[in-house]
Amino acid sequence: MKKNWTYLFAANFVGVLNDNFLKNCIIFIGITWAMPSWLNLSQLTTLVAAGLVIPYLIFSPLSGKIAVRYSKQAVFRWCKIAEFPIVLLACIAFWKQWIFVSIASIFIMGIQSCLYSPSKYGLIRDIGGEQGIPFGSGMLETTAFLGILAGTVAAAFMADHSSVFFVCVIFFVLAGCGFLLVRSIKVKELPVEQDQSSSSHPLRFIKQSYLFAKQYPGINMGVFGVSMFWLIGGLVQMNLIIHCKQTLGISSTATGIIMAIAATGIALGCILAGKLSRKESGKRVMFIGLTGMTLFLLLVIVLNPGVYLFASFVFLLALTGGLFEVPCLSIIQQANIGRKLGDMLAYMNFVTFIFILVGSLIFSFVTYMTNENSMAVFVTILVLCLFTVVVMMKSKSIQ
Repeated sequence: MKKNWTYLFAANFVGVLNDNFLKNCIIFIGITWAMPSWLNLSQLTTLVAAGLVIPYLIFSPLSGKIAVRYSKQAVFRWCKIAEFPIVLLACIAFWKQWIFVSIASIFIMGIQSCLYSPSKYGLIRDIGGEQGIPFGSGMLETTAFLGILAGTVAAAFMADHSSVFFVCVIFFVLAGCGFLLVRSIKVKELPVEQDQSSSSHPLRFIKQSYLFAKQYPGINMGVFGVSMFWLIGGLVQMNLIIHCKQTLGISSTATGIIMAIAATGIALGCILAGKLSRKESGKRVMFIGLTGMTLFLLLVIVLNPGVYLFASFVFLLALTGGLFEVPCLSIIQQANIGRKLGDMLAYMNFVTFIFILVGSLIFSFVTYMTNENSMAVFVTILVLCLFTVVVMMKSKSIQ
């Protein structure tokens, strides 16, 4: 079991690293290419973020069916093979400085990530059983945010110090490592189901999934919690780029370091949440996280701190965010629904990426209306945190 945990967590780390390395290379390097006048840093950031989001809105129902009807390990392997032609397209775009082709490559990478996501998360229960869900969920999220950290720092460094050739080499090395790690996972899964009941139409799928989840206390609120976490996290990540460059006036490398500090905070928060969830109720851990997020956002807004204090607040905001997210994910994983867990994880992805897309639109609207005022975005994020607190406090389905 320990080897399977290691391979799953490492494969998740490498996959998320490659996604975020590509995403941030487009932002940090692509912004220096010749582009239309309307495509400024804020709009490019929004487009790239949307490129990873939209596939989940289209293909999540299909990814749920795949996780229910096929071996999750086989799905994971085939999707990692598909990563090679995707990074080849990205390399061509970087070599030719084709900004819209690079955005197309991140969109296709989003499709690939979407199709194996429920299978990847579904392996947590197969490897560790019900008792291993808090640990597995916490560690999978930890490795995801470490991947975000590494991808962000590497992209920022490459933007200031390296060439397109080394960027392309990294794309292919990460794709190869991911495939080898996924091939090494060997676990006994629940029997596959030829279930035709879930719809592939996005609107029907979300309606059916919502009604199914209502039968199991907490699933819908867990989906809401995970989705709000990613909405808020996405807004913070996009806003860091604007705040660091325009308010703090620091370099791309320094900006990448602060974004990496945020990813480190979330990773540590996820580890801590996995441990606390064994001793404390999930609801208590959630509210500790939500309270911390609200407090540290308020401090950023009121104090408007310099670089070092700002980085400290970002770290603590991210850490408490990890405390909030992992119990929400564990609620979904702990539902005793067999292979239908694949559909529920796809439902979670679908709703999450609707929220992320909404977050991107909010970011674009607020920055446009306020002439890229990062403090206005932080105020918006604080309001969303307070809204989440109210909704979660009213819920009676979370124990």
